[in-house]
Amino acid sequence: MQCHYCEREADVAIEKDHLKVGLCQEHLRDRMEELSGSDLLEEVASELDDALE
Repeated sequence: MQCHYCEREADVAIEKDHLKVGLCQEHLRDRMEELSGSDLLEEVASELDDALE
């Protein structure tokens, strides 16, 4: 899967409501910074932890 924002290979794919988006590490970090301090960030972090286990 390709990163949603660039031509690189996605390092992670996030799925919600049957929509799957791939992100490279750089763009994942960018999106996480944008979300910092929000409740959504905690939800995404929990889902990522579950997926990586």
